[in-house]
Amino acid sequence: MTPVPAARVRAVNAGAIAPEREYVLYWMTSARRATMNFALDRAVAHARALRRPLVVLEPLRAAYPWASDRLHTFVIQGMADNTRAFARRPVTYHPYLEPTPGAGRGMLKALARRACVVVTDDFPAFFLPRMLRAAAAQVDVLLEAVDGNGLIPLRATDHAYPTAYAFRRFVHPRLAKEGAPMPAEDALRGARLPALAALPDDVVERWPAATGLDDPAALVAALPIDHSVAAVPTFGGQRAALRTLTAFLDRGFDAYERDRNDPDAAGASGLSPYLHFGHIGTHQVVAEVIARGEWTPAMIETSARGSRAGWGGGSAGAFLDQLITWRELGYNACAHDAAYAEFDSLPEWARRTLDEHADDPREFLYTLDEFAAAATHDPVWNAAQRELRSTGHLHNYLRMLWGKKILEWTRSPREALAVMVELNNRYALDGRDPNSYSGIFWVLGRYDRAWGPERPVFGKIRFMSSANTLRKLDLSRYLERFGGEDADAQLSLG
Repeated sequence: MTPVPAARVRAVNAGAIAPEREYVLYWMTSARRATMNFALDRAVAHARALRRPLVVLEPLRAAYPWASDRLHTFVIQGMADNTRAFARRPVTYHPYLEPTPGAGRGMLKALARRACVVVTDDFPAFFLPRMLRAAAAQVDVLLEAVDGNGLIPLRATDHAYPTAYAFRRFVHPRLAKEGAPMPAEDALRGARLPALAALPDDVVERWPAATGLDDPAALVAALPIDHSVAAVPTFGGQRAALRTLTAFLDRGFDAYERDRNDPDAAGASGLSPYLHFGHIGTHQVVAEVIARGEWTPAMIETSARGSRAGWGGGSAGAFLDQLITWRELGYNACAHDAAYAEFDSLPEWARRTLDEHADDPREFLYTLDEFAAAATHDPVWNAAQRELRSTGHLHNYLRMLWGKKILEWTRSPREALAVMVELNNRYALDGRDPNSYSGIFWVLGRYDRAWGPERPVFGKIRFMSSANTLRKLDLSRYLERFGGEDADAQLSLG
């Protein structure tokens, strides 16, 4: 098995490997899958070198921010997949559902006391960096965090790039020259690891493995989470992620460049929730695109000097620009700017123009509850919010319009930011992700430039309107699906 690249592995504490202990522990937190997973590769390598059993712990807290039936169900469906994937393999898999807030406290420390080394995922956003820092003080052996977030390791960069153009100028020559080392297709294939008879009794009794994972509705009903945000038909887990990828490559990939901005064409890949929860990784997606002969790193045009055309053009280029440039640009920001979710992290020109227009009169003002209920005067915005609320998804193009109108209809840019974050993270399956924060902050000027003419409220921030969107896109079927009582409304929009 090829070693995990050194740039993807970092020691989180000053602990040492304890070879005399019972097992190697992989604490699975964001790469929630059993294959093509650098962190699992690293844990298997340790277990083979030490000739020790491998334990995989996948916990799900009850009190993470925005915990709901929707998010819990999606993760639990992934746990059910992992239970099947690890069955009859040389690994002890322990899925844990926290029944009440704080009930899981102490579990990692208890398991780590018997571990030779602990490996976990390195994720740069949400509460996970804080959780990892806390764990470093609890684990008395080496704790390693492994970065499997994207093709470009987080530590390959030393600063946050200000634009997609600048990031491409870094990425294109690197990938063209070096390619992208891939994780193992199946790290456990042929791994002759010793079996662990059982986890310690004191651990299992206090923190039992979750059962009934194939019926997540029954499990989430008993948990103290937000039951008002219901589960959605989009099914979680690695198997669903692979089905979604296959369907996209079979039926939608060739038309991606043409259809991705059309809400009625279903031209998007649908992979975003699976990438967010780690049910699939960027490496696996790219490997499949390469295997089908759609693209190779040799197609990168380094002479394009940062333009989108550098990916090679066509649908493959358009897709990779979204999957790699824009997605990993968000991870780059979170890795290098601890204030990535704060208003003050915006470019200076954006903060200045927004502050200059913060007190401009607004024609319409809505509260958070009115936004959440899709109770504005604008049928297009309401339809987008209904899509988000009912499906956990918001079409890529309409997501931009959705954010621009929130900026226009709130009392200040800072309030607009708070509303966007709350609605996105509450309802979107792919919320709470670096890529989500990229989209939200793009609305306010991150990764963009100043635009003219200067407008009320927006200042020099790029402007979008529902009227222009209706002229650009045929939204008739979209409004029929999500328009609700607005579907037949007179569209008099500005």
